Amino acid sequence: MVDRHHHRCFERNYRIHFSHCDPAGIVFFPQYFVMFNNLVEDWFNDGLHVPYAQMVASRRVGLPTVHIDVDFRAISRFGEDMLFGVEVLRAGAKSLSLALDARHGDEMRVELQQVLVFTSLDTHRSINIPDDIRAALQATCGTVDP
Repeated sequence: MVDRHHHRCFERNYRIHFSHCDPAGIVFFPQYFVMFNNLVEDWFNDGLHVPYAQMVASRRVGLPTVHIDVDFRAISRFGEDMLFGVEVLRAGAKSLSLALDARHGDEMRVELQQVLVFTSLDTHRSINIPDDIRAALQATCGTVDP
């Protein structure tokens, strides 16, 4: 397994809540998608310093997911503290390819690769990555232009 821990450009700790879990007390897998979506939103707000709510509501720029590939490595339990991370694999003209993961201590729990596409929320068509976002990606993650 490749350890991407040192290549992350943003990390956030989240605690596993009761609402994330199934009756067995382990994370119900779709909840990870909600947590990873929250991670991307937090990354924009706190890592890239691009207000996500403003991007969506005022600027009318969407960032829908068009592809996810995920591996669930081990279960996570109610009450555990998890470290979630973001790595930019590629910043294309209109899309971002991300590697996201969640671990508890040294144990990898979930790894996924996700492709997000920037869109106009007025036309629902893809658009180029806005210049300020590309600049923030370059400054904080060292991404390379396509």
